[in-house]
Amino acid sequence: MDFASDYVVTIDGQAVKTDRTMDIVNPATGQAFARAPVAGQAELDAAVAAARTAFPKWKQLGWQGRRELLIAAAKAVEPHAAELARLFTLEQGRPLDMARGEIDLASYWIKAVARQDLEDEVVEDSETRRVIVRHEPLGVIAAIVPWNFPVLLATWKIAPALIAGNTMVLKPSPFTPLCMLRIAELWSEILPPGVFNVISGENELGPLMTAHPGFDKISFTGSTATGKRVMEAASRDLKRITLELGGNDAAIVMPDVDVAEVAQKLFFGSFYNSAQICIATKRLYIHEAIYDAVLAEMTRLAKASKIGDGLEQGTMFGPIQNRPQYDRVIKLIAGARDAGLTLIEGSAVPKAGYFVPITLVDNPPEDAPVVTEEAFGPVLPLLKFKDVDDVIDRANASEYGLAGAVWSKDIDQAFAIANRLETGTVWINDNLQNAPHIPFAGAKQSGFGVENGADGLREFTWRRTVFVPKASAAQ
Repeated sequence: MDFASDYVVTIDGQAVKTDRTMDIVNPATGQAFARAPVAGQAELDAAVAAARTAFPKWKQLGWQGRRELLIAAAKAVEPHAAELARLFTLEQGRPLDMARGEIDLASYWIKAVARQDLEDEVVEDSETRRVIVRHEPLGVIAAIVPWNFPVLLATWKIAPALIAGNTMVLKPSPFTPLCMLRIAELWSEILPPGVFNVISGENELGPLMTAHPGFDKISFTGSTATGKRVMEAASRDLKRITLELGGNDAAIVMPDVDVAEVAQKLFFGSFYNSAQICIATKRLYIHEAIYDAVLAEMTRLAKASKIGDGLEQGTMFGPIQNRPQYDRVIKLIAGARDAGLTLIEGSAVPKAGYFVPITLVDNPPEDAPVVTEEAFGPVLPLLKFKDVDDVIDRANASEYGLAGAVWSKDIDQAFAIANRLETGTVWINDNLQNAPHIPFAGAKQSGFGVENGADGLREFTWRRTVFVPKASAAQ
């Protein structure tokens, strides 16, 4: 297959080839398996112009008209789910059945969000007047998507932006562009030209987008460090922004839990997608009364879990998605080992590719990098605690505040603890849960703005307040 010509960007509903291409590496082998287009300033300008031209008609189509087309677009993905899942595994690394799960969930998510709308709000209805608040689309949205959930996190931006009446230019990660490039081709036959444009490129494309004067809003998911640069760029012409950034999420496990049952949930809540999830448990605080039992069960699960190529039968966890992140995780583990910390490794990993064994760190100091830094890889510190007030202080002692969890049979006690955690989301006896109708936001340096739910939908609108006099008042 001539990969250099097989993938295209979609601009104004048309397949566009670029002069340059870039290697796309299978993280399970460390070898390139495809080439993707590299868009630059010219392609970006064309995509923004197309989105700007398409905006008035898309806005005028109304909620119901847009809803029908978005649902049709979501359904158009479904017959291609199997091939997209395989492509997903090749470029992202996640096991095939879990890759298929993301494709299916993304389709569901679009349909669910497309059925939402923002009705006019009557904030006053007196004898003399009615005051109505309306929600108007912003215009052209720049969507910048990461590599850990390259399809689902794209839909978190696409669905609310488009149903609210905006148009979009989306940039997938340079590490995982292929699925969204394919989906854009499918949608070019359904959505009006210019409504949804996808351009892939290398690292310089992101700054070109955030600086471009043709965007009215930037919706970015990625690291906190990059999010700060996005915010700085957006400030130059007061673009609106939504930033979903990093997390160093803490889970607190009380002594009354069923260890075997809870350890299973903690394990997958920590290591799903090889722990490349912003809301994964990254610091596990365990009451000293059950610490040894939880550590033993987590160790058993780690040693029983197959790590390997996501296309191989029985693989539970795939590789780190890209070489730079792999190097960061390896460096973090090496630093912990050099510091004399106790590391417990799970099952063996393949020698080729970007594989890291599941690594448990047995009760490290609170100031150790494996505790204070977000690993974004399969490295989990387990920490003992005795006093509830103390563990809450320790959990909150982070610049991040994305998500957290409390595990206990005493729901009232768990709820009281949850209300003291400084995070945008807190689960009780659960983890990794969200839904299209539930708002998702971060505290501290974990984000700015809201995704999902009615609040997330409002992020893609501006408010118009209209004062309407009553006929009796005008006489």
